[in-house]
Amino acid sequence: MSNERPTIRPVTLARLVEATYLCGESTRTTNDIEPELDITHRRARSVLLETQRIGFVEEVQDSTYEQTTSGEELIMTVQNENWTRVSSILATHSPHYRAFINTVEKTGPVELDKALQHLETQAMSTPYTYNRTSVELLSDWGERLGPVQRNAFTGEYYIAQLTTVPDNFDQIVLEIYHNLEETTGIGIRQRHLSIPRIREMLCMKIGVTRDAIDEALCELSKQNVGKIELSGAPIDTGAKNAAYGIKQLNLSDKEGLISTSHSTDRIMAGVEQFNKRYYYLTVHDEDITYTQESDS
Repeated sequence: MSNERPTIRPVTLARLVEATYLCGESTRTTNDIEPELDITHRRARSVLLETQRIGFVEEVQDSTYEQTTSGEELIMTVQNENWTRVSSILATHSPHYRAFINTVEKTGPVELDKALQHLETQAMSTPYTYNRTSVELLSDWGERLGPVQRNAFTGEYYIAQLTTVPDNFDQIVLEIYHNLEETTGIGIRQRHLSIPRIREMLCMKIGVTRDAIDEALCELSKQNVGKIELSGAPIDTGAKNAAYGIKQLNLSDKEGLISTSHSTDRIMAGVEQFNKRYYYLTVHDEDITYTQESDS
């Protein structure tokens, strides 16, 4: 990295990509970047310095920047929408991001404040520092690029990169189901449980992506008809509402400018099966089984 400094500047993934892309077309100055990104001069300077610090652009003369080989790889990978590889590239060049991913991997599930404490402790022998704002930025990068997920109800961060569930998925579902049951009266328990809540707990427990969990839940219900029931919900059901948003990232090409578009949704989807959307799961018989689908 060039222009070493203890903490990171608050620059979004979109701005990193945009600045890197523009400096690949031709050399750029802060004055060039300012109107092209429609930001203030001070902000343009901050974006360029952070993009340079991470190593995606380099200064070729006074305040004039061009794309590096690493920056070229970043843009190609973004254009291919290979977010896993983008995360790997970012982790290679940003010690802060790499440390955040490692912290979540070692200590997760972990809340933001505890992640900050761990990073501060680990950074004592390094030139780097962290604060709440920087950790929020790093977590945003990690969530949008995929290696990190945040439980939409508890706010805990964890690594979720697996795309298949374990063979004992049926027993894990039962364990989560019982853990989420809430007593509604003397000896009476809630039976219809929120699929979004079950999904989040399953993801956090076994480190599997949300899409993989949805597929496995649908397959589990098909293999255990009469024992596990999926049911719908009214439009205003509370099962859809999350405390924390689910963050997504997509390729954006605005008037020739390669960038990324960001979205955050606190309204959670259920699972879809036979063109119907289901938001609740009920276990009627615990004598269930689960067999992985064959790829053949």
